[in-house]
Amino acid sequence: MQAFYSDQFVLPLPQGHRFPMAKYAMLRDALVAHLPGIQLLQAPHASDAELLRVHTPDYVRGIADGTVPSAVTREIGFPWSEAMAERARRSVGATVAAARSALRQGIGANLAGGTHHAYADKGGGFCVFNDVAVAARTLQAQHAREGRALQVAVIDLDVHQGNGTARIFQEDESVFTLSLHGEKNFPFRKEVGDLDVGLPDGTGNADYLAALDAALIELDQRCKPQLVFFLAGADPHEDDRLGRLKLTFDGMQARDQRVFDWCLKRRIPLALLMAGGYGSPIEATLQVQLNTYRLAYAHWQRWQMSSPMTQN
Repeated sequence: MQAFYSDQFVLPLPQGHRFPMAKYAMLRDALVAHLPGIQLLQAPHASDAELLRVHTPDYVRGIADGTVPSAVTREIGFPWSEAMAERARRSVGATVAAARSALRQGIGANLAGGTHHAYADKGGGFCVFNDVAVAARTLQAQHAREGRALQVAVIDLDVHQGNGTARIFQEDESVFTLSLHGEKNFPFRKEVGDLDVGLPDGTGNADYLAALDAALIELDQRCKPQLVFFLAGADPHEDDRLGRLKLTFDGMQARDQRVFDWCLKRRIPLALLMAGGYGSPIEATLQVQLNTYRLAYAHWQRWQMSSPMTQN
């Protein structure tokens, strides 16, 4: 199983900034220590051509050279810097690489990614470029050159609605967007996706999992994807300071297992993205993510065992 990282690009954030930048390096260290079977690879640099499949030329240029208006960087939540621009490209590159790996091996991962608040012409909510949208369109273009179509589904289980992703694909029937999120949480003005499930503050394991089961049934009825992007946000966990839901560690693992099982049963390749996580303490987010990777690695092993090439 391949997983791509970009944590060597650390943003020079002001002291006291609420974004937990350290979580990315902590996750990579944890994977080295606990899951050495996962192959960790440095994320490639997303090209202009890839970014322009989704984002406007002015926005791509503004992020590249630092001329993006200050109002845009305030909405993103990060001050502009060369490291910010490069890390944003690497995060997209990691998701493109993870999706390609998934198509080969059943699953591929980005230790970051899931930047679902970015629109075509602006970022927001700690998201610069929309990595899922760029990766989906890049892989679809590659398939089109080979004379094939690629139907994509986005299963977004970050606690915040993927408003940018929903908006980008609103008129695109080749990408189905599912978002299970806190109804009263950020963003306060939701976009219309293909399947939006808003949950009340305080939702716990049983109600969350029931809602997810129903959403997966509906997804199965409405879409037959050939590739899934799974945003496995850690922020529905009860210790997340921005989440406002009440899932336990067991509930989070049950959530992830449902998605992995759904894809394995249908032999759908899955690109895993970590999306949000603002645990207090930060170790809570790390534990959620490490648990996700344990299940992901087991999923990869099961995929290999059930591959037609391994059958007699």
